[in-house]
Amino acid sequence: MLAFEANSTIAATPEKVWGILVQGAEWPNWDSGVAFVDGTIAPGRKLKIQSKVAPGRTFPVKVTRFAGPGTLEFTGGMPLGLFKGVRTYTLTADKSGGTLFTMREEYTGPLAGSIGKSIPDLNPSFRQFASGLKARVESSS
Repeated sequence: MLAFEANSTIAATPEKVWGILVQGAEWPNWDSGVAFVDGTIAPGRKLKIQSKVAPGRTFPVKVTRFAGPGTLEFTGGMPLGLFKGVRTYTLTADKSGGTLFTMREEYTGPLAGSIGKSIPDLNPSFRQFASGLKARVESSS
């Protein structure tokens, strides 16, 4: 299975982090790797996300889990499960009153091996997102 992951510890409650995380249209203001998010992050909604890692390519995803302030999940891919990507954002309260933020994406399906070869290393982009979210949340405290 191909997967990418990044995390950060944010000096704010999961509720505060969640409030900023679900404002997708604002992502480009604090993560220079996101070109745009079209749509509302809400249960069952469809979004279009464009990342600067893949210029000009828009990724359609569906919000498949919206359990705030804890877990947000986007799913996208090909019909019949031939290729599926699931991106999960998890917020976990830590003992200091802060939040451990984790962002993970996993690819599955019969075509995951061949398509996975064309996917660039997303870890730097994920780390950038995690740091940008941390900076954005902590600057609004």
